[in-house]
Amino acid sequence: MGGVTVIVSELMVRMGELAASATPGEVLVTIGLGSCVGVALFDVRRPIVGLAHVMLPTGDATGAPAKFADTGVPLLAQRVKALGAARLEAVIVGGAQMFTFSGEGGATIGARNEAAVREQLDRLSIPIRHAKTGGSRGRTVRVHVEGVRVTVREVAATEEQVYGR
Repeated sequence: MGGVTVIVSELMVRMGELAASATPGEVLVTIGLGSCVGVALFDVRRPIVGLAHVMLPTGDATGAPAKFADTGVPLLAQRVKALGAARLEAVIVGGAQMFTFSGEGGATIGARNEAAVREQLDRLSIPIRHAKTGGSRGRTVRVHVEGVRVTVREVAATEEQVYGR
């Protein structure tokens, strides 16, 4: 009867990549978040979303700005705003300790990635609505344009919604 069918299309965001969308039925997905951090940005009033798969806190962003928190987070915000977003909020996922070694005073790369992402979001005045970070398990994150929802699935666990309207 007179219902609307929404075709869901998944757009993969691989390591060091980012994407933004305002297309109903589109879902931005990144898998295999271990020490990397998935940064989901969304407009608080409009169905406009973005997702970055940040690999490292800082570095030479030549050719791959989304790879680093210090260049990828501002670029993601710029891309989402270019689609018409005005007031942004964030969900961050990942930053796990996947290995037993550490550096820079004992901080693991996962913790350093998370801290760098948080620093960039703070610098851009983008509040974090939810964080699913740390631990030692890999995660998959899905950012749904429709309903502006964010879901997370840890390895060997069920998918859970961590943000949605």
